[in-house]
Amino acid sequence: MKLAGMTASIAGKAAKNSLKHLSSDEEKRLQARSELLQDVGIQIADTLGEMKGAVMKVGQIASQYKDVFPAEVATALEKLQKDAPPMPFSQIKSQVERELGAALESLFLDFEETPFAAASIGQVHKATLPSGQKVVVKVQYPDVDKNCESDLKQVRMALKIAGVLNMSRDLQEQLFNEIRQSLQDELDYTKEAQNLRVFGAFHSRDEGIIIPRVISSHSSKRVLTLTEERGESLSVAATWDNEVKQKIARHLFHFSAGQLFGLYRMHCDPHPGNFAFKEDGSVIAYDFGGIKSYSDREIQLFLRFARHAVSGDVTALEQDLIALEVRRDDDYHIPPQFYHDWLNIGMKPLSIAPYHEGAFDFASSQVHHDVITQMRSSLKYFSQFQPSPITMMLDRTISGQYWNLVNLGVNIDLSPLVYEYLNRNEAHH
Repeated sequence: MKLAGMTASIAGKAAKNSLKHLSSDEEKRLQARSELLQDVGIQIADTLGEMKGAVMKVGQIASQYKDVFPAEVATALEKLQKDAPPMPFSQIKSQVERELGAALESLFLDFEETPFAAASIGQVHKATLPSGQKVVVKVQYPDVDKNCESDLKQVRMALKIAGVLNMSRDLQEQLFNEIRQSLQDELDYTKEAQNLRVFGAFHSRDEGIIIPRVISSHSSKRVLTLTEERGESLSVAATWDNEVKQKIARHLFHFSAGQLFGLYRMHCDPHPGNFAFKEDGSVIAYDFGGIKSYSDREIQLFLRFARHAVSGDVTALEQDLIALEVRRDDDYHIPPQFYHDWLNIGMKPLSIAPYHEGAFDFASSQVHHDVITQMRSSLKYFSQFQPSPITMMLDRTISGQYWNLVNLGVNIDLSPLVYEYLNRNEAHH
């Protein structure tokens, strides 16, 4: 009912807005549309925020696909990523007992009633096993999975009516399938447990990357029990000295690049809350619900794109973008300078010469500001580009890790790592 009300109200606003500005000039129309979108964004975020479960999760996922939504709507949706209010303990207790088929007291020596983290589809409690081992227990809210499909349809309808999704029907389908798939994956904790085992084995030889182990006896489709791995938050790590921060930065780089090129599967939610840090520079990674798998063909395309970006070969780069479905395949001419300008921004944090020599200081990075400035001057070419289902999760991961390094405030030259991966994969071929 709430969602239908929201959809109807948005439809009314959108209609009124287009009637009111039929005769206005272009500038006024754009201004009015921007105000409408702000209004719509806040309304969507408020409605979704009041509702637990899948709806809110859809909102969160939508806020992560920022390039799909207009800035005004994305900004409002971002609020949803903050902590959600917790669920009453009685409901959590009965969910655990139902899932694990035994009384809570017999399953755990101790189970903290107050969650230390609450998210959109579940919350996390600290507990102790009968053996005395410290664990964390992730419990899914009751009935979240039942409403998923209809919630997703409603949100999509609301966005469509507001004229927020300016893309082809086909691309909408692909994007929403991607969102639906990642929702279903996150709702199935047996999948996450399997991911944890796969990634745990993959990183087992990496000094400094720690992944919690699954306690199978206490896990099911809606309950996931893991070994407790303690570390500090990103804001604490930001106060450590640069040498430790460099270790952390290298581990975060290997975490993402290692998976992409070594496992063809990737942890795609590098939200700072999904990592913890130790004073020896090691990184603990949590939350393996959002994993994306890639085909060999896609990985080869990413590698080709990376090589051409590093060498500044913009003719080849444009062909790579067409193959990745980011650039539309037509004969519209985009001047090479356009690509050079973007490379000039994108290659700086990686300390790739000639764009940037030596260590890059993430604490004072202007890259995100440069992107916005550059976008304004590139607007006339933007119709030639589109969000691509192939690169969407990768974009989200790279920008997330960029922000992690900015907030860590590290000063580091990442180029040796970039070349290490490019050369290592050169050898394979």
